[in-house]
Amino acid sequence: MTVHIYPALRAQQASDHDVFVFAATPSEVLRFAQIERVGRSDDGNLKGFQRHQIASHIRDIRDYLTRDDALLPNAVIIAFIDGVKIMDMGNGRLEVHIDDASGPPGFVVDGQQRLTALSGLNKPNFQVFVSALVCKNHDELRQQFVLINSTRPLPKSLIYELLPTVDGLPERYTARRFAAKIVERLNFTGGRALRGEIRQHTNPHGVISDTAMQKLIMNSASHGALREFVRLEDREDRAVTLINEYFEAVADVFGGEWVGMTPRVSRLRHGAGIVAMGFVMDLLVANLNATTKEDFIPALRILKPFTAWTSGSWNMDGHEFPWNAIQNTPSDIDLLTRHLVSTTKRQLRTLEQTAEA
Repeated sequence: MTVHIYPALRAQQASDHDVFVFAATPSEVLRFAQIERVGRSDDGNLKGFQRHQIASHIRDIRDYLTRDDALLPNAVIIAFIDGVKIMDMGNGRLEVHIDDASGPPGFVVDGQQRLTALSGLNKPNFQVFVSALVCKNHDELRQQFVLINSTRPLPKSLIYELLPTVDGLPERYTARRFAAKIVERLNFTGGRALRGEIRQHTNPHGVISDTAMQKLIMNSASHGALREFVRLEDREDRAVTLINEYFEAVADVFGGEWVGMTPRVSRLRHGAGIVAMGFVMDLLVANLNATTKEDFIPALRILKPFTAWTSGSWNMDGHEFPWNAIQNTPSDIDLLTRHLVSTTKRQLRTLEQTAEA
């Protein structure tokens, strides 16, 4: 029999419920609280409520927590039905006794991924805050789980917009952070053709998707024109300059299909069009060494007759598609990209052959 004893602080909330907070190590938490995963019993009844583990999420948390300066201020939420005794010490202070003689009496309501990540670390003295509540029964416990976990998460647009200002993030954010920084500069401080045009949390009136622009940049930084810049100290300046020049050429060549258009009326400003045109940029840099607006314009002009951004039909892969049938899906983006890139290559070869003749 083990009784865990913790000093705690009570929060005055609903009069018929106890809500309190204390600090404990993850190994202690996992001794007095269980992670009850959702599933079905043999007779088909629902049991448990926690989602299954997400390995990549746990790995990211663990990678961060291995650092000596790692902090985890957000609390793990544990619910009890029984097995806990609360002693009032006055002035909001409590002494909490948790008895695990019959197994863990608590249930992890929020924070299972953090606990799992911490359980595999060699940090025996690292503590987390435990925010605990005492429920009347299992029905009320499930109700609390749903209410706590159904709160609206932060919009991704806000998270991505914050990335340029945050250091020490997990590796999976590195490429997105670079892309977010470039988008920020194109939209607010260093942009020309794209200035004020990108929809972000702090620029809700923009019409071009910030995630589409970020995807263009990440694709290019991974295996395109921007890849040559990523190891340079002035990589951001170079990236902003190149993308500015390219989209100024796009605005010049496509004119009314770009200027003042929204994604609904022009697929050139649509997420699919933005991402696909990014691959055209990479092609022109690689094949023509294009770096300025004037370098990009001739190639974009020979591509224009084969596009249907605002009307007409696309002729792709032997099929005809209405101009607005292109959607922001991986398959449509891939289809449009292959069409634009292969058409540009073909037209450039034709020009070369004509010049040689």
